[in-house]
Amino acid sequence: MLICLHLNLFMKKIHYIASFLIISSTLIGCGIYSFTGGDTGKAKTLQIDYFRNNASLVEPTLSQKFTQDFQDLFTRQTNLTLVSNEGDLRFEGEITGYRIAPMSATAQQTAAQNRLTITVNVRYFNKFIEKDNFEKSFSFYYDYPANTQLIGSPLEAAFNEIIERITQDIFNASVAKW
Repeated sequence: MLICLHLNLFMKKIHYIASFLIISSTLIGCGIYSFTGGDTGKAKTLQIDYFRNNASLVEPTLSQKFTQDFQDLFTRQTNLTLVSNEGDLRFEGEITGYRIAPMSATAQQTAAQNRLTITVNVRYFNKFIEKDNFEKSFSFYYDYPANTQLIGSPLEAAFNEIIERITQDIFNASVAKW
């Protein structure tokens, strides 16, 4: 009798585990849930135009890095094919702000910390759902010690952090609908 009771409990656990695995794989496999949260609908292609740097202070490598990182994010987090024209989803825009400002001062009235802020204006077009189209500005910043020159690896670290945040914000506003 005791063996039957243990066998019955064991079979119930197996049933629950199997049910959980089947339901989980069905939800993920059918596209009901996406780990990235991106819903591209009927879209199959993606066009991300070159983002020119129209800021009053121009960093020469910023436009290329921003455009490339933006394209990389979308190709990693969606199944869309990147095309150079006639994309189902299309992004265009420009870098409108590149500003360095002191953030905190020392007792000697000098800057202790500076902040680099980058602003990007983005126009998004969805060929299938026109109500999703938008034009918005996205901005983020990077704080660094005032005694650090923003060149080489410090500049690269700043760009990586800022661009990652801005491109993710654009992704969320366009296909994730956050």
